Amino acid sequence: MTSSTKLFPNIIFMSRWLQAPLYVGLVIVLGVYVYEFALGLYHLIATINNLTEAGVMLLALDLIDMVMIANLIIMVILGGYETFVSRLNLQGNPDHPEWLDEVNAGTMKIKLGLAIITISSIHLLRTFIDPSQKDFYVVMWQVVIHLTLVVSAMAVAFTDRLMHSQSH
Repeated sequence: MTSSTKLFPNIIFMSRWLQAPLYVGLVIVLGVYVYEFALGLYHLIATINNLTEAGVMLLALDLIDMVMIANLIIMVILGGYETFVSRLNLQGNPDHPEWLDEVNAGTMKIKLGLAIITISSIHLLRTFIDPSQKDFYVVMWQVVIHLTLVVSAMAVAFTDRLMHSQSH
C-alpha cells in the first residue's frame, strides 16, 4: 500500500477519539447525579419527622433511581470507552470490574437494556405505591412501556445469543 492509501484508513480509525469528549461529558453528568443524590438525601433526613412510611419509601426510591442511573452512566462510560475508543488497561488494578473483561458491543446492549429495565421497574414501583396519584392511562402506559422494554431486551439478548452460537 502506498502512503496515500494508508492515510484514509488511519484517519477513519483515529476518528474514534472524537468520542472521548462525550465520555468526559458523561463524567460531568455523573457529578450532577452525585449532587442531586446529596440534595435528595439531605431532604430525606431533614424531613424524616414529617414523612409517612410511604413518603420515606418514595424518597428512598428516588435515591435508588439516581443510583441506578449513575450505574448506567458508569457502564456507558467504561464499557463504551473500552469498546469504541481505547483499552483502559486496568488489569493490575484491584478495583477492576470483572464485567469489563467481557464487554463488547453485544454485551453492552444487554447490560444497558437490563439497567434500563431496572430503572423502569423502580418508576413502576413508585407508581404502584400510590396509584391513586396517577391517572389510569398514565399507569397503563407506564406498564406498556415497561413491558416493551422487557421484550426489547429479551429480543436483543436472543439475537446476541444467536449471533454467538453461529460464530462458534
